Amino acid sequence: MIAGRRLYRGWFVVSGAFVVLFVAYGAHYSFGVFLSALLDEFHWSRASLAGVFSIYAVMYPAVGSVAGHLTDRWGPRVVISGGGVLLGAALAAMSLVTQLWQPYLLYGVVAGIGMSAAYVPCNATVVRWFVARRGLAVGLAMSGASAGTFVMPLVAQLLVASVGWRVAYVVFGVGIAATLILVAPLMHRDPESLGLAPDGGARPLHATRSDPGSWPLSRAIQSRAFWALAATFGATWVPVFIPLVHLVPFARDLGYSPMTAAWVVSSLGAGAVLGRLVMGAVSDRFGRRRTLRVALALQTVACLGLLTAGGGLLLLLGASALFGYGYASVSTLFPPLVGDFFGRAHAGSIVGALFAIAGSTGGIGPWLAGALYDATGGYTVTWTLCASLNVLALVVFTRARPPRERDTFDGACAVKVQ
Repeated sequence: MIAGRRLYRGWFVVSGAFVVLFVAYGAHYSFGVFLSALLDEFHWSRASLAGVFSIYAVMYPAVGSVAGHLTDRWGPRVVISGGGVLLGAALAAMSLVTQLWQPYLLYGVVAGIGMSAAYVPCNATVVRWFVARRGLAVGLAMSGASAGTFVMPLVAQLLVASVGWRVAYVVFGVGIAATLILVAPLMHRDPESLGLAPDGGARPLHATRSDPGSWPLSRAIQSRAFWALAATFGATWVPVFIPLVHLVPFARDLGYSPMTAAWVVSSLGAGAVLGRLVMGAVSDRFGRRRTLRVALALQTVACLGLLTAGGGLLLLLGASALFGYGYASVSTLFPPLVGDFFGRAHAGSIVGALFAIAGSTGGIGPWLAGALYDATGGYTVTWTLCASLNVLALVVFTRARPPRERDTFDGACAVKVQ
């Protein structure tokens, strides 16, 4: 709150980010529903269709670096609106596909470029608006993505069952484009642009947009801390999209109906909502690094739980929900951690660059899981690999430290992180 008992404008930014991430990631996590429909109609191999999502999963983090730079330069409103148009058009055009190369172009490339306007611009903007309550604010914003993960796969399945997958894609595309264009005006660049200060405090005399503790990307990329974060998130994000693409066919392989399989994905979304709301606030109190270690451990346990999911539906739902809790915690802690390490002023560029490097590894997972399924007839090797990669991320992160003067080649100023 600020003087006059007005609600701090930063919370309007958080609400806008919530809506953007709800619809964007809701469609994102509905891919498995459409995957099953496409497999049934065209009889393409599971690996070939999973490859579509792999291209998309590489594209949108890679372009996220550009989206982050443009967010720093132009502000988030222009970037989010433009991304909404591209993402919506690509999804609507998916209703026309008849050959395998078309999903690779439309979903893999065009939708991937459009999706780049969601995660990085929204989170980098929220990071600028908050310092003391940064984890809570990002957690609330990112809970939109998890709520979308819970709701949208069920909506997609109902649409596919009632009007077919082609019409369902048109509904998704038009709805997403319209929503992002309407919500984008809420996304102001930073508090200083409105004469405010982070967290709703008093604005210092002669305050500017500069942040004396901030590292520009050119210096951050020279630090050990930057590459430790890249390695940590790169390892844990290799498996992060595997459940998104493969949980529906995995559940159907276990004998469950399409709607039950959609509920399995929604349970992942429910766990993710809880993870974002809880772990963001927890990290403000107990520290981002300690909280991230817990999240990586939980994601490891969830992957091991999927190995035994054949034991019953409750076990499958529980493992899926725990995976959602763990992965959502990891992705929620990522932007605040970057802000803690490198400051606010260049958050878009640094979050975008790290997301381009580490997030792009997520594209490997869905294709690899499909190839392993085609080779082995099951997902045992896949879930074992997922657990192992999270253990690797946990080991690497134990050595990650905030950047210091000696961490760079040119002796950049130290950053003080509480």
